[in-house]
Amino acid sequence: MEWGSLLTVFGLSTFKFMFAPLTGKGLSLPFWETFLACWFGGTFSAAIFFYASELVMKSAKKRREKKASEAIANGLTAPVFKRFTKMNRFIIRMKRNMGIYGICFWAPFLLSVPIGSVVVAKFYGNENRAFPLITLGMAINALLMCSLIYGVF
Repeated sequence: MEWGSLLTVFGLSTFKFMFAPLTGKGLSLPFWETFLACWFGGTFSAAIFFYASELVMKSAKKRREKKASEAIANGLTAPVFKRFTKMNRFIIRMKRNMGIYGICFWAPFLLSVPIGSVVVAKFYGNENRAFPLITLGMAINALLMCSLIYGVF
């Protein structure tokens, strides 16, 4: 067991979960070590950002309100923030089509783990099953990606 390689895969999977199994294969880690490092890294990061997302969203709201009030105090018009970007439309479409399961399984995988966890918390933060579904999604995605990378390549 190579702790440096495991920590590298763990660290990469905390942010860009999709590419972490490639690193494990490149570092000559066995399948199960890569799978566990990816799963634990992604779940660790998801836990931090899922439970801290309320704080992040509150600070973002305060920052927007502060910019608007400063602009009004200086005699300028308040800045208008884009609400419907392509990414926002993609997320809303995913939410409507797949519901809580699609968001919990695919948002941390397709986006990054921190952004995906915040998105899940924004839509389903009050649901008790949201974080266990993220954990299950991390396990399934890690298993699929490791199987694909170790089996095909």
